Amino acid sequence: MAKKIKAQIKLHIPAGQANPAPPVGPALGQHGVNIMQFCKQFNEQTKAKEGLILPVIITVYEDKNFTFIIKSPPTSVLLKRMANLAKASGQAGKEVIGKVTKAQIEEIAKQKLKDLNTKELAKAVKIVEGTARSMGIQVE
Repeated sequence: MAKKIKAQIKLHIPAGQANPAPPVGPALGQHGVNIMQFCKQFNEQTKAKEGLILPVIITVYEDKNFTFIIKSPPTSVLLKRMANLAKASGQAGKEVIGKVTKAQIEEIAKQKLKDLNTKELAKAVKIVEGTARSMGIQVE
């Protein structure tokens, strides 16, 4: 018999840096989850991706056990890293603040493919290009 789900929690946590401080502690504590156990497991699985912010979906069960799925980093974070930018443009249509190559866009699309709403690489590239445009990043 399947376990009964009590809650699903979605958080964005820096890779390898989960700790009981907000937002992790309060989000898990209210459901009775062992916070330190989650932090240790998350940090162990993400230590290779240091410096990236990773979305995680935590499923909490009635017996206070949990499972979690780590998603790929947000497209905007990957684009900023490729273009060596601190933040996106405030005037995306008018001002170009960085450039990325078509090969870099394709690399990001391959990384994000499993989390996007398409299975085709060409369509995933279009999605990533659209995100780049909306951030003020030019695709060469």
